[in-house]
Amino acid sequence: MKITRLSSKGQVIIPKPLRMAHHWEAGQELVAVDVGDGILLKPKSPFAETHINEVASCLKTTGSAKTLDAMEAALAKGIRDTFK
Repeated sequence: MKITRLSSKGQVIIPKPLRMAHHWEAGQELVAVDVGDGILLKPKSPFAETHINEVASCLKTTGSAKTLDAMEAALAKGIRDTFK
């Protein structure tokens, strides 16, 4: 456990080992989430949050639609090929 202090300006230094472990560099934007007994710092997403209805069917496709069985078979093959 690393210990840090809150400055008079409300600033906290994140210890270097933690910054390195999370690949956070100067200028990294973080989201502060109140979790009741503390604060969770998470990297800000580089993309705006969207809803599935906003992005579904946005990519053009050719050919017939795939069945659920065909998609599951393709996923299983990908997993087998990846973890051989």
